[in-house]
Amino acid sequence: MADAVEEFLDVSGTNNWIYRVFGDISRESALKQVGVGSVSGMLAGFLFIKVGRVAAATMGSTILLLQLAQHQGYIEIDWARVRQDTRRAQQRMRHVHYPGTWQNICEFVQANVFLAVGFGGGFLIGMTF
Repeated sequence: MADAVEEFLDVSGTNNWIYRVFGDISRESALKQVGVGSVSGMLAGFLFIKVGRVAAATMGSTILLLQLAQHQGYIEIDWARVRQDTRRAQQRMRHVHYPGTWQNICEFVQANVFLAVGFGGGFLIGMTF
């Protein structure tokens, strides 16, 4: 059983279940590419909205509870340290670069136009559910 789960989760190489089901999708017909892109986009859009709602509700509740606890005197927040740590994190994030990411995305979209268009449309439709 563990081997089957491990095999299912392993997506490296060309011997994985995704490759066996879909193969090299860029070599398939335009209709299949649009179909696969649309279904995967709808699923991604649906999950994006559902997970986003849960994450937003969790973050909002946490911030509200922290503010309430701080206001009632249960906890004391060192706001100067929070600001300092936030500035330090912002400075570090300014220097983080992912070279070639945009170029790789553009190359993928150009090579798989039908798949990308299907995914984009499916994602927007999936966000409406």
